[in-house]
Amino acid sequence: MRKKLTGVAAVPVMALAVMASVVPPALAEEADPEPMVTPSVIPEASGEDDSLAAVLPKDTGGPQGAVAACDNPYKKWTEITSKKAYFIPAFWPGTSYKDGPGGTMVVRVEKAGKISASITAGSEVELSNVIASAKAKVDVTIGAEVGITVGHEYRRNVANGKYGHLQYGSWGYLVGWKKWETTPDRCRARVIKSGSAKVPTREVGWKYSETAS
Repeated sequence: MRKKLTGVAAVPVMALAVMASVVPPALAEEADPEPMVTPSVIPEASGEDDSLAAVLPKDTGGPQGAVAACDNPYKKWTEITSKKAYFIPAFWPGTSYKDGPGGTMVVRVEKAGKISASITAGSEVELSNVIASAKAKVDVTIGAEVGITVGHEYRRNVANGKYGHLQYGSWGYLVGWKKWETTPDRCRARVIKSGSAKVPTREVGWKYSETAS
């Protein structure tokens, strides 16, 4: 009986000895922790980045409780807040006609030119950022300007007793926008500027309307 017990006890000791001999030295020691990396500040000149737009809570301007500083990087970005179809007319002669009463209007673009985007409460930098954001979020055909060439003839019948009006232009958008930045504590986002802009698309043509006089 004593011999059987001695034999059973010797088995786990030998197994442990074998396991210890095959464990790699790298697994026997704990790995050193990776060093902390502090996010760098991204200057506005490097281009806008809206990657934090959907992550950071927006500052409403109300009282805030004591909040520890966060580790989000400082960034600025432009957000399109609204959009509406908007016809942007050409402004030079040969792109606007009136005729009547009644009859048929036959018109043609007589002079080439460009229809450009415009902005309220903003600079050229803001306009460029608004156009880039609107192009990505609203319509890929939006641009800073669209070129108009001579040609594009159009025919339209005018109702009896009415005057017809034909205006050439771009079928663009009126968009609302806000510019955001990371708050000093890096925990929220706050508005630093807002306004509206008229942005043209590559869709151009004649817009018709009628009046009584």
